[in-house]
Amino acid sequence: MSDIIQNQEYRQWFKELKDNIRQSQIKASISVNTELVLMYWDLGKQIVEKQENTKWGSGFIDQLSKDLKSEFPNMSGFSDKNLRYCRAFYVFYRNAPIRQQVVAELGKNTNSQQVAAKLYPNVVEQDVPKLENHNNVLELVGKIPWGHHILILQKIKNASEALFYVKQTIKNSWSRAILQMNIETDLYTRQGKAITNFEITLPKPQSDLANALIKDPYDFDFLELRQDYNERELENALTENITKFLLELGAGFAFVGKQYHLQVSTKDYYIDLLFYHLKLRSYVVIELKAVDFEPEFAGKLNFYLSAVDDLLRHQDDNPSIGIIICKSKDKIEAEYALRDINKPIGISKYELTKLFPKEFKGSLPTIAEIESELSLMENKNEQ
Repeated sequence: MSDIIQNQEYRQWFKELKDNIRQSQIKASISVNTELVLMYWDLGKQIVEKQENTKWGSGFIDQLSKDLKSEFPNMSGFSDKNLRYCRAFYVFYRNAPIRQQVVAELGKNTNSQQVAAKLYPNVVEQDVPKLENHNNVLELVGKIPWGHHILILQKIKNASEALFYVKQTIKNSWSRAILQMNIETDLYTRQGKAITNFEITLPKPQSDLANALIKDPYDFDFLELRQDYNERELENALTENITKFLLELGAGFAFVGKQYHLQVSTKDYYIDLLFYHLKLRSYVVIELKAVDFEPEFAGKLNFYLSAVDDLLRHQDDNPSIGIIICKSKDKIEAEYALRDINKPIGISKYELTKLFPKEFKGSLPTIAEIESELSLMENKNEQ
């Protein structure tokens, strides 16, 4: 360890590193999260380069941590553990083919080629678009705290998948807890995987957005249901847990109602669940099926969508969209069922593994059970 301290190359490099960190501290007053991530990237990059090009040994990071904490006693983030995360952060992304894609996306809203070049030094200048607004990139990157990056490093092994969660965090302002929940429920493989006819029934870019928002399967493990539950019990359980259900559906869904009444001619019809999607600017009709998919489900939902478009849809709204969420589905059968349907419909399944025995009634009594019990007590008192 002492050999490293006396090493002239190390001391010169450490002096330059201190100057860079001090510059980052000044910039951090403008945009804390952005500069922090850039600083950690640069730290990780330099650690990797020194480990590859010197013979400082395994104690290098421990000594660096000690020296940085001594030099910057009021600045957190220099523990040996966090320095190893910085190293892992750089190694994880440095050779990923997605880097030019990230730079291009940042380029749509910014003019900071310096930020892009610092994060992705191997991208040649002509691959980095001319950027328009420097403040936008700081705002964009600043929405992803370092703690989110650490979580992604802990949970994700593939750089493309990691980028997906970074984008979703920025787009939806996820907390770390929500990010962790979506990683653990494997949102990456579920989102956009439903069987739909959106490409032929909706114009772009609405069809792309609609495809992206539907998951397959939906995770309903937040429900408490008995075995042999029916569709009404499933529907009631979802609306009783509407906050968790909306989280599972994703950003943009606004709940309108359950068993929503529609009158067509002289008959009454009831939609299982009706939502409005704020980004799609359209109604979303969800039909729940506690059984396997049947082709006739698509025909009925097509009818409901026609009615909603005529009776509820405003002239500024986009065409209504339908989602069938069923216990399971056969891919070929589902595709055939949608082939000649003229309304936009998606077909997904749900997963529900936490089922209880038939005699299980849940931890709390229902309103009807409470009223019944009170009625019995009153009768006893009267007697």
